[in-house]
Amino acid sequence: MSKAFFCKKKVKLPDIQCCGEEMAQQVSLGREKLSCLICLDILKDPVTIPCGHSYCMSCIKDCWGKDNEDKTYSCPQCRHSFKPRPALEKSTVLAELLEELKEAGLQDFSPDLSIAKPGDVACDLCSGVKLKAFKSCLVCMASFCEQHLQPHFYVAPLKKHKLVEATSKLQENICSRHDEVMKIFCRTDQQCICYLCSMDDHKGHDIVSAAAERADRQKELGVSREKVQQRAQDREKDVKVLQQRVEAINRTADESVRDSEKIFTELINLIEKRSAGVKQKIRSQQKTQVSQAQELEEKLQEEITELQRKDAKLLQLSHTEDHLHFLNHYPSLSRLSESEDLPSIDICPLRLFEDVTAAVSKGRDKLQVVVTEEWENISLAVTEVNVLWTQSEPRTRAEFRKYSRQITLDPNTANRRLSLSDGNRKATLMKVNQSYSAHPDRFDEIWQVLSREGLTGRCYWEVEVSGKAFITVAYKDINRTGTLKESGFGYNNKSWALDCYPGGKYKFFHSNISTSVSGPQSSRIGVYLDHREGTLSYYSISDTMTLLHREQTTFTQPLYPGFWLLSTVGGTVELLK
Repeated sequence: MSKAFFCKKKVKLPDIQCCGEEMAQQVSLGREKLSCLICLDILKDPVTIPCGHSYCMSCIKDCWGKDNEDKTYSCPQCRHSFKPRPALEKSTVLAELLEELKEAGLQDFSPDLSIAKPGDVACDLCSGVKLKAFKSCLVCMASFCEQHLQPHFYVAPLKKHKLVEATSKLQENICSRHDEVMKIFCRTDQQCICYLCSMDDHKGHDIVSAAAERADRQKELGVSREKVQQRAQDREKDVKVLQQRVEAINRTADESVRDSEKIFTELINLIEKRSAGVKQKIRSQQKTQVSQAQELEEKLQEEITELQRKDAKLLQLSHTEDHLHFLNHYPSLSRLSESEDLPSIDICPLRLFEDVTAAVSKGRDKLQVVVTEEWENISLAVTEVNVLWTQSEPRTRAEFRKYSRQITLDPNTANRRLSLSDGNRKATLMKVNQSYSAHPDRFDEIWQVLSREGLTGRCYWEVEVSGKAFITVAYKDINRTGTLKESGFGYNNKSWALDCYPGGKYKFFHSNISTSVSGPQSSRIGVYLDHREGTLSYYSISDTMTLLHREQTTFTQPLYPGFWLLSTVGGTVELLK
């Protein structure tokens, strides 16, 4: 055999010590393939039994014991049985192969990726080259490679041991005082302890098993993840709004520069000098505002990344099987740090640099002296452009309620299938038409109704919904008849509507364009309108207020709250006091 084993270059093994690594890659024999599964060491005097598995001769003899004609013998690996006992003869092929590898200096070589590397958990039983641990035993308090783990699968007492993913932190489970495994949790002192600790320092305390405490904390973990995810979603919404603001800054700044240049060109030399000054100031302010917005966006993105990282750690922790590792790390991971007090970005006027253009137009119509006097006004208009630090939107429900408006529904607008009650604050979808008189303001075809009051300024109201309905605001001149695009709330440019589905699903409609909206389920919806700033916001109301959608636009007329009932008969929408 020794003279017949060649590498690809037809060089005999005894002559290739200089290319040992290349040969090892070609042979690709893992150390475990040449190991005895009984002693877990390199085969010595190898013998191969009828099923094909090989062992050290002394190991298999010890395993089978004395020869007995009435006894059945089995393979320690595949459990194949033999009777009578097979003759044990040395495997010449394996013996010569092992000898050649030894002569080539490759007996310890193994291309197997299971060899423990720096940072890996090494097998505690391996001698010499340490293999990567496959599992850790919480009873043995040791880590084992796949070979040394085998007894835990077929030795009866070991089969009851608790195996977890290989970890280098087993020592954390040992009581430093009593050198015992900590399987108990003291709720009084909020720490893991061993049995002996419970008998002295923690005697009389509220103690439970680590498994029981883990089960309770596992439930809390879900709540912690929800909080982390909710804040991440809120920050993502803030980022989206901020990006819209940046687009508005750039768009209106470009428009203002273009219009200003056109106006100043008409004023020839003197105006050209002022035009350059205005342009420089606009660009400077634009750069400042965009820079501030980008800096704030970066902070928000960093917080989102950190929240996502924390969520990933909580998810990983939720899957660990080691109760003590869970309990030791959960408290620090579950705490949600206070959010940094960042500038408000909730409200943004659409009129950004337009005031600059207006100021320039006014100056164009005046004489040279007047233009010179107006320079201060133009300069001030540029510097006052501010997209981020405007008057902030209310934050709490109490702050929103400061802008509450008592709103009633207008019977003259109600479709005949709608019944109004509770002082015209509640609309119910009925099976038959109601006895309303003819009126030009009535919605004839769609089950809709508008309020009596037209709203401007800052306004807030809450709505209770039962069934499927659109919660809307619309201009008074919206069509009362015609196609869906002409008179349906949210399907034209004269109305804005939040579609509330049963089960907490939402969509926002405007100009026949729908936007999916995510948020917690609630039958109560809060609506906040800042007419001057062009902001319309919808909130889910429960114990807390959660922003569902914020629309930024320009309102040119007073807005009238209204409803479109789409559910089966009996669905209601009510304006709350």
